[in-house]
Amino acid sequence: MKLLLVAGARPNFMKVAPLLRACSKVPGMQAKLVHTGQHYDYEMSRTFFEDFGLPEPDHFLDVRSGTHAEQTARIMIAFEKVCLDEEPDWVVVVGDVNSTLACSVTAKKLRIRVAHVEAGLRSRDMGMPEEINRLVTDSISDLLFVTEKSGLSNLAAEGHPSDRVLFVGNVMIDTLFHMLARQVDVAAPAERYAVVTLHRPTNVDDPAKLRELLEVLSEIAAVLPVEFPMHPRTRKNVEEAGLDALLARPGMRVGPPLRYPEFLALWRHAALVLTDSGGIQEETTVLGIPCFTLRENTERPITVEEGTNILVGTSAEAVRSEFARFCAGHVKTGRVPELWDGHAAERIIARLADS
Repeated sequence: MKLLLVAGARPNFMKVAPLLRACSKVPGMQAKLVHTGQHYDYEMSRTFFEDFGLPEPDHFLDVRSGTHAEQTARIMIAFEKVCLDEEPDWVVVVGDVNSTLACSVTAKKLRIRVAHVEAGLRSRDMGMPEEINRLVTDSISDLLFVTEKSGLSNLAAEGHPSDRVLFVGNVMIDTLFHMLARQVDVAAPAERYAVVTLHRPTNVDDPAKLRELLEVLSEIAAVLPVEFPMHPRTRKNVEEAGLDALLARPGMRVGPPLRYPEFLALWRHAALVLTDSGGIQEETTVLGIPCFTLRENTERPITVEEGTNILVGTSAEAVRSEFARFCAGHVKTGRVPELWDGHAAERIIARLADS
């Protein structure tokens, strides 16, 4: 059996890595890695391969950035050639980026079966490009691998046959456990601190909203030092809006983006994480770290229902209020969700091997 595994952005590589490891343990299964180059050129993305123990990609499409339409079109054109050359039994896509959508549509039109890993997640926000990618990919996939029970409910409500939907757990957590096992376990720092990630367009592209969030983060930093590895998009918008002074306030420790091992070493000992990202909501839940999600919605509700995540919103007033509760000792605790045990990839590959 031949699989094509597709990755385009860093979260994709984190999800593909355990799948490749699981494939290597199944006799007769051949897995080839397709790197679309959606967010990074090949040289810049080499760190992903080093960090996650990935082999060199079998195919590098080098599509680079552009509008959603331009990028999606370039991926489809390049990936079609790969599919025609390779003739895979399955195309396996992960997550919700443009590569996920483009490669699933291309494969399906060539009558190649598609498996979607991380299927069924829904934010109900059609203003998010990721939500459109999720809906379209799920609608045409032959197998839908679900990370949490909300995915089962969502897919059932959308009419997907139950025999195509499998609750397998979370491959992101497979990678988290794998990376934790490789890190030297050192004592937690004596100083308490918070970690911030901020990059979503709704938070950082509007200068007024960006100013509002940086103001409240600087207030938090005066009480609890804030480690802020800043996304290039955020850095660019801060400079263009003339907001650099907010980053220089006491307790604000702003630096460049970190490679995953360094970032994991930073946030795993944090007293609090504030983020508008997706995967870190899951990772903080597994390690029991309080997380404030600076968004109005989340496609990962289990992190709120069972985990340590609080959906705070994006207003300074809401963040300020929730942080006051945190300082007063109202610290959310949670539990590790079902099947988030580090073996999701093995369950996925076992099902594909039986197909």
